[in-house]
Amino acid sequence: MATKKNPFEFLLQGNEAIVLGALKAGCRFFAGYPITPATEILELFSLRLPQEDGYFIQMEDEIASLGAVLGASLAGLKSMTATSGPGFSLMQEHIGFAVMAEIPCVIVDVMRAGPSTGVPTFPSQGDVMQARWGTHGDHPVIVLCPSSVRECYDLTICAFNFSEKYRVPVILLVDEVVAHMREKVLISPDEDIEIYERKKPSVPPEWYIPYEDDLSGVPAMASFGSGYRYHVTGLTHDIRGFPTTRPDEIGPLIMRLFRKISQNLREIEKAEFYLTDDAEIIVFAYGCVARAAKGAIGEARKKGIKVGMLRPITLWPFIRPFLEKVLMKAEYIIVPEMNMGQLSREVKRVSQGKAKVITLNKVDGTIITQEEIFHEITRIDPCQR
Repeated sequence: MATKKNPFEFLLQGNEAIVLGALKAGCRFFAGYPITPATEILELFSLRLPQEDGYFIQMEDEIASLGAVLGASLAGLKSMTATSGPGFSLMQEHIGFAVMAEIPCVIVDVMRAGPSTGVPTFPSQGDVMQARWGTHGDHPVIVLCPSSVRECYDLTICAFNFSEKYRVPVILLVDEVVAHMREKVLISPDEDIEIYERKKPSVPPEWYIPYEDDLSGVPAMASFGSGYRYHVTGLTHDIRGFPTTRPDEIGPLIMRLFRKISQNLREIEKAEFYLTDDAEIIVFAYGCVARAAKGAIGEARKKGIKVGMLRPITLWPFIRPFLEKVLMKAEYIIVPEMNMGQLSREVKRVSQGKAKVITLNKVDGTIITQEEIFHEITRIDPCQR
């Protein structure tokens, strides 16, 4: 019998850990469409959700999948979907609708090489900017990125908590390597994990104002079918949910959508500092690349090179305060990414010349190796440090 002291040991794939994390968080609805390299999530949900008194639907495409997820969430169920690049592109209009209508949901994007159909079985980190700006208009977003199987489990729970707490769609951005690799994971059924439930109305239906502002910026959310009736639209709307074109109502709505995230950055922004206290060189890496970076840093430390790593766990909002902290000492920042430099642009924007930013980009469908990162570290002239 598993306890906190004697948890169960699982040999889990990243995609499998995502499903277990979602179930732990209380997910009871999944709608999706098979797509490599995320299909295992759909397959396992089809088995597990009926066992948990939940609902699984295989939809005709990704557009319908996220539409079904939004409907289930409005009805009160914690809901999610999973896809990869082409399907993620199809979901963007519904992501915008979820932002505007403030519908909690979790969207897993297991990144693969692209653009278009690309190479379905090869890894990539090419959806970083799409996750931030894929849907049109000014909007806030939360994007989390695991680098281990255990983090797939933990960050899926975190994604549901953020989604329910702030009434936003949350994106779990996973590269194919992390999604498909297997690691030993210890999970205890009675593990002390915070599970957040969305705020419900505390007033009778006739007094309920569905988009009322308060200090938190997050309105209480009534479930459809519970006796509360309100209007839901993707149009800019007033506090009762009805469309409006009045600037004095549009402006406060959009500002509130941003404020409910910006005033909670301390909770939302997560990062790992690895050997950064004395580091003059920082490797800024995420996902599977961060794993290779740790190996490279270990080798460089043996040679006396003061190098460490800052790993963003929250990709968006961008972890500016954490980067500014390492910039107080670092002279060089190496940014290895399996794309053409999507997050390195943010690093350069924050650095503003305080440190030299060196990019290491790879888009051929292969991973960035420990040796390649070590080579970039040792290329820096020690006389300049």
